[in-house]
Amino acid sequence: MTSHTTPDRPPAGKSDARRRLIRELLLVAGLFAAYKAGRMLSTGRTDEAFRNGGRVWDAERALHLPGEGTVQRLLLHSDALVHTANTYYAAVHFPATALFLVWLYLRRPGHYLWTRRVLALLTGAALVLHLSFPLAPPRMLDAAQLVDTAQVYGPSVYGAAPEADTMANQFAAMPSLHFGWALMLALGMIAATRSRWRALWLLHPLVTLLVVVGTANHYWIDAAVAGLLLGAALLLVPRPAATGAARPVRVLPRPRRATGPADAAGTPVPGTPSPAPGITSPAPGTPSGVPGAAPTLRGAGPTLPGAASPAPGNSPTAPASRRAAPLGPPGVGGPGAGPAPAAPAHVTAGGDR
Repeated sequence: MTSHTTPDRPPAGKSDARRRLIRELLLVAGLFAAYKAGRMLSTGRTDEAFRNGGRVWDAERALHLPGEGTVQRLLLHSDALVHTANTYYAAVHFPATALFLVWLYLRRPGHYLWTRRVLALLTGAALVLHLSFPLAPPRMLDAAQLVDTAQVYGPSVYGAAPEADTMANQFAAMPSLHFGWALMLALGMIAATRSRWRALWLLHPLVTLLVVVGTANHYWIDAAVAGLLLGAALLLVPRPAATGAARPVRVLPRPRRATGPADAAGTPVPGTPSPAPGITSPAPGTPSGVPGAAPTLRGAGPTLPGAASPAPGNSPTAPASRRAAPLGPPGVGGPGAGPAPAAPAHVTAGGDR
């Protein structure tokens, strides 16, 4: 006799998580591919890119911004330092952003959606500027007199001739996505974590700014425009709830209500003792003090013909604490009055009439 075993299917939760992960990977990869393809549309606009470069350089001098050469001269004091800056520019930008998104996806899903939407808006706006305003970087501008540190000291991610570079568009300097993405990484980590040292994440965009300017790949204005676009994207995308925020109290406990006789509106009167158990209050409409209208004790049996009615307050079945005087004013069944005459009994016993 042979047994046939069927492999267990993965749980539905794992299948859903795997589908969401694949969908996110395809979405991010598709957005990045569309961005890279769009950047290549402005590669042939060389003359316009150099004219725009001259305008940006003149605008920075009119605004009295520090020259990009000031930062580059600091890097050129050491071959190791300038090589480290080139490596940071080439190897940190994409891997750091990818690891940042992966960590958010696994640990902070709400912050991941917020970050992905902000980055998508920022990158889309940058693509529009790349196509409408092609810009040659300062390393290509004769007026800047800067060194192309990546070509001289390495490593470099660009080809020697911009027109023949099929991997990247070197005329897409405005805005600087290196700085924009680095700033979003820092803000996202600050928003998603609660460490007392989380403000140190701002060192990443600061170092990135010095690197992109010192290697002559971007102008100061490129970083400023990226910051403005990022600010606009942050205003448009709602921010997720803070991590570890206290939940609001929705239902408050009701105060305990005192039990006792109710007033005319049905509200118990504070401080009034509740009626003793076993005693039934007179029915509404029954006047108090009428002879024969003594309170009825629960559990009392039927009255047999000819049997004497027990005196009020002296019932053998009632506890001593429940023996109360008949109700009513004095002289009419109240205190000081004699026992009320018993009403005629009409209850049959044993089935006889």
